[in-house]
Amino acid sequence: MARPTPTSRALSQNFLADRALAERFARLAVPQAGPVPLMLEVGAGKGALTAPLAPRCRELRAYEIDPRLVPVLRARFSGAPQVRVIAGDFLAARPPRVPFSVAGNVPFSRTAAVVDWCLRAPALTDATLLTQLEYARKRTGDFGGWTLLTVRSWPRYEWRLLGRVGRRGFRPVPRVDAGVLRIERRQTPLLDASAYRSWRHLVELGFSGVGGSLHASLRRAHPRRRVDAAFRAVRLDPGVLVGEVAPGQWLRLHEALTS
Repeated sequence: MARPTPTSRALSQNFLADRALAERFARLAVPQAGPVPLMLEVGAGKGALTAPLAPRCRELRAYEIDPRLVPVLRARFSGAPQVRVIAGDFLAARPPRVPFSVAGNVPFSRTAAVVDWCLRAPALTDATLLTQLEYARKRTGDFGGWTLLTVRSWPRYEWRLLGRVGRRGFRPVPRVDAGVLRIERRQTPLLDASAYRSWRHLVELGFSGVGGSLHASLRRAHPRRRVDAAFRAVRLDPGVLVGEVAPGQWLRLHEALTS
């Protein structure tokens, strides 16, 4: 009997061990009836997610950075012509030029880098990622607050928390639960390219923390009376903390301050 492949702490490896959870994740990653044309899997590991994802893809590129696992993956999916196992770091991959999806059980220590890679890929349509639950909740406003990354990208991407995965579904068992984070590119952006530039400037100014409040930060670029009027229009208290302002309220602020 073959020995199980040891995990690597350096690679933050926690393999999904529950088949029912893997099937559920695959349904969330590919919610439509037909297969996706192209999907990239982050950190295929031993193939727990690769197996339920493969039938839902016309082409699945499974990236695995651990050289010990690559032969295991290639042997397991040798009979699946749509699966191509790629030995190497997903983050070093060049994004495809055609529309594609991303899915995977992301090493917690590399989550921010993977999300950044996805947001910078021009042809990405969606990404469904198993991340640390706290990260997924923070990015989707589930804690009741919003982060700079989410708000800044909101006109082009929708962020959703699709569920929670208990830590005992992984081997080895991590210290925290995981969340299913879904990032979808909007078919029609909420702002056009020219407006998006002023949007980024407004949001980054608001999150700068200069002045101690969102109202004070925005007054660095806009007259006080205009900021006051914008806050009244959005029904925001002048003392509101920047993280308490939802993306929809930001859109109304942007409209009031740039029109």
